[in-house]
Amino acid sequence: MPLAENPKIAIAPLILLVEDNEANIQTTTSYLTALNYRIIVAKNGEEAVSMAKANSPDIILMDIQMPGIDGLEATRQIRLDPNLINTPIIALTALAMEGDRERCLAAGANDYVSKPIKLRQLNLLIQQTLGSVN
Repeated sequence: MPLAENPKIAIAPLILLVEDNEANIQTTTSYLTALNYRIIVAKNGEEAVSMAKANSPDIILMDIQMPGIDGLEATRQIRLDPNLINTPIIALTALAMEGDRERCLAAGANDYVSKPIKLRQLNLLIQQTLGSVN
């Protein structure tokens, strides 16, 4: 029973990773899976909204720049669902320009991380965010 080492995590948190870049998906998924998180992946905003509704993840990592429905619009749509209104969303974006953080937070994201993502830093943020929710 590998989870017995940490009784606080009876069921590993479910993370919805919304990312359209295959290399980023592989890297992030490998790292987070190794930390005992459960990962589901959506590759665009529409998938993100439907997967969030279907799976009720513990936290959502939302890429902002995607074709079709971008991460800001997907975040807004997810926030319209009463079951997902309190689900933490961390925006992931290569846009590190003035006002981007504010735009992400205004759309409903709880936090913001600029790319390239430092995986250790992302894990700390996930732990802090989930700790403040539970």
